[in-house]
Amino acid sequence: MRQRVFRAAKLVALGVILAVVTLALPDSSPKSTEFALVKVHEASAADINRHVISILAVGSDARPGEDFTHTRGDALQLVTINTQTHAASVIGVPRDSWVDIPGHGNDKINASLYYGGPELMGRAVGNLIGVQPSYVFVTRFQYLTQMVHWLGGIDVRNPYAFSDVSLKPKGFKAGRIHLSGYDAVAYSRIRHTLPRGDFDRSAHQEIVLKAIQAKVRANAQKPGFIEHGVLDAMSHMYTNLPPTELFRLAQVLAQVDPSKVRSCVVQGGIGTSSGGASIVLPYVSEARDMGNQIRQDGTLSHCG
Repeated sequence: MRQRVFRAAKLVALGVILAVVTLALPDSSPKSTEFALVKVHEASAADINRHVISILAVGSDARPGEDFTHTRGDALQLVTINTQTHAASVIGVPRDSWVDIPGHGNDKINASLYYGGPELMGRAVGNLIGVQPSYVFVTRFQYLTQMVHWLGGIDVRNPYAFSDVSLKPKGFKAGRIHLSGYDAVAYSRIRHTLPRGDFDRSAHQEIVLKAIQAKVRANAQKPGFIEHGVLDAMSHMYTNLPPTELFRLAQVLAQVDPSKVRSCVVQGGIGTSSGGASIVLPYVSEARDMGNQIRQDGTLSHCG
């Protein structure tokens, strides 16, 4: 009982500190906004279990000077976390998936970020999978580089060797490898030299996402690690969440058990749009089956 009271007092105190920091930010030295975390959907009991948190992670393909919340998304991963069992799932959606974007007709799903920002991006992915995300996290790839660097790099198990003449000429060898910040971004972005193109790239993005979470969990018990991470994030972030909710989400992420994380990629056929662009025709029934699985407890028992 005493320990619970102490933890609650610590949370309240931290919330006050974060609130003060937030109010002070406009007067501090200007810092670039590198990512956004937006609350977009309040899940109902019929939509998703109340113990499951759903977050859509989006890598923005914004160039310098562009609004990264209104450009095309380059990486789309729907993450669901069970706050009771600390299990999680990651569902990758190929960026070229051809879907109906609400209010804009058929287009590649990543165009929804350009048309309507994080909210419409969340709706488009939610409509495909059948589970609407409660939060949408959008980041520039440059911040992903900084994040992985701050963590001291990440370790992944690469299923096969591959390279890219522009991003990684020497390539990535098969097996267990250590990725620096730059390497993590290159590993997540390479597509043209992969056997299955966009599907394999999405799978690689899931590998990086899980490795980041594992590194966060490994460091979560270090004094001040979560607090420092949240404070640093707030100085580079646009959000409509209160500071205490940010801290709660950081705690939820840190508590996920890496051995209880399963990932799948929505599959599909390859086609051509009316404009001649290569597109992915997603298997909607398969995507909805994944949605039905994560709706109950946030986990996946199978992919296809």
